[in-house]
Amino acid sequence: MQVTRIIAVRHGETAWNRDTRIQGHTDIALNATGQWQARQLARALAQEPLAAIYSSDLQRAQATAQAVAEATGAPLHLDAGLRERGFGAFEGRSFAEIEAQLPEQARRWRQREPDYAPEGGETLLQLRARVHAATEGIAARHPGALLLLVAHGGVLDVLYRAATRQSIQAPRTWQLTNTAINRLLWTPGHGLSLVGWADTGHLEQASRDETTA
Repeated sequence: MQVTRIIAVRHGETAWNRDTRIQGHTDIALNATGQWQARQLARALAQEPLAAIYSSDLQRAQATAQAVAEATGAPLHLDAGLRERGFGAFEGRSFAEIEAQLPEQARRWRQREPDYAPEGGETLLQLRARVHAATEGIAARHPGALLLLVAHGGVLDVLYRAATRQSIQAPRTWQLTNTAINRLLWTPGHGLSLVGWADTGHLEQASRDETTA
């Protein structure tokens, strides 16, 4: 039985990340920091033997993935199944605005009610089903290979929970840092398992180099 190795990465930073605004399916571009993070990620993964790169079709993920594709020569495929959770009426609002303007909806969101969806958005159950289906389909097409998945915080959260067998409502104790390198294995019949999480050495070393240059 051949195991598929997966590097899963959240896209680089955007202006809405910086402002704590909910992005969801809203198509926001990388900011200057996000573009720098994408370049550092590309340098870190340049020697990885990637068979393919799969990215969310939203531009913040696609631009991050494109930087790695250019550095590695790996083919890049877009997959809407790797999109962020659809947040509907929450999109464009900051965490503070949602708390102030929609306190009951904010409570349900905060408590991770599995079947709750913001108006026009997705539930956690719908997000999980979509991400699981997309990831399994991609991994099954590349037995024994190393893949890169570039997606979003909500997607990475689903993958971590699947790999560590944690429930959809378990409190989050893990980081979802922009362009951190996360490593997983996928095995038919078993699913995902965790190898390593939240490696930001490529960002920290680069910062040190620039400071001392």
